[in-house]
Formats: sequence, structure tokens, C-alpha cells
Amino acid sequence: MSKLFLDAVKARRTFYGLSKDVVVSEDRIKEIVREAVDHTPSAFNSQSSRVVVLFGEQSDKLWNIAKETLRKRVPAENCAATEERINGFASGYGTILFFEDHAVVKGLQEQYASYADNFPVWSNQSSGMLQHVIWTALVAEGLGASLQHYNPLIDADVAQTWQLPGDWKLIAQMPFGKPTFVPGDKEFMSQSDRVKFF
Repeated sequence: MSKLFLDAVKARRTFYGLSKDVVVSEDRIKEIVREAVDHTPSAFNSQSSRVVVLFGEQSDKLWNIAKETLRKRVPAENCAATEERINGFASGYGTILFFEDHAVVKGLQEQYASYADNFPVWSNQSSGMLQHVIWTALVAEGLGASLQHYNPLIDADVAQTWQLPGDWKLIAQMPFGKPTFVPGDKEFMSQSDRVKFF
């Protein structure tokens, strides 16, 4: 049975070419996200991860925020390339925003002071696992996705636009949609440099 799981892991790729064609229903995407949120592990079962799923015009709004934010920061000669890249993310039909609730992390730091320095690290590890679970599940459904990090530049506008709690820290953005091209083959480093068995 692990072969099915590992096949799904291998199929997970970064898809930059996306379209707004709907190949998976919003209800199915919501189901995937809910199951992933419930079943992805977290330190001390803290369940500190938070997710916001933006469909259609709401997703477009996010990428417009990113464009406007970067226009103010990116040199004029680089603006066209930056906007083209962001337009590629906006070409999908949704975006998943990943957050960690720092109120939960802070509470654990206070409750278990001897582990205080570890809780932010463990929180990020849990978020990474959740991102991978959702990403892999979306690809298994026939969607393409990628993982982006326009935080912290867009954090304040995102929180204000969707009225999100102040303790939610934005970790990553995952645009998704129908893939419009197949990524090339991956290149791998030698496993002798990466894995040891004793």
C-alpha cells in the first residue's frame, strides 16, 4: 500500500502553468483541505495550522495585492517580469493561504517553558507537512499547484482584506488550477551524499 502513497508523492510537482478551467469541484477541494487539516500531525497535538482557501475573484484579489505591493518595491526595470510571474499564479482558479496561529504557539511556550524555543520551529514543521499533504492531494486529483512566499510583504493587506485574526502569521501561498503544461524531469543529487544506512 505504501507504493500508492509514494507514487502520489512522486507525482507532486511545481506547476507554474495553470488555467481557470474547473477540473475539481470546490466542494472536493474543501473536503481535501478539511481532511488534511485534521490529520496532519502537530507537536503536542497543538493544531496550530490555519488555512484560508480563496476561489475565483477572491484568489484574483490576493494576486492583485501582491502585484500592487511589489510595484512599490521592485525597480521599474524589473516590474514587467515580476508582474508576469504573478499573473501566472493568478491564472489558476484558486489559492490556498497557510497560516500558523501564534496565540497557540505562545500558549504552549508559556505552558511548557523548557521547550519554549522549540515551539516556533515545530509549528513551522507542522505547516510544512500540511502544505505537502494538501499539495500532493491536489495533484492526485488532477490539479497543478506551486508554493509561493510573498509574505511578509503582503501580510497586513491579507489580514485586513479577509478580516483575519492578528495572531495568524502567513506562512505560504499555494495557487492551484488546471495544469497547462507538464514539468520537465527532476534532477536528483546523489543519494550517497544525502542518505546513510547503518
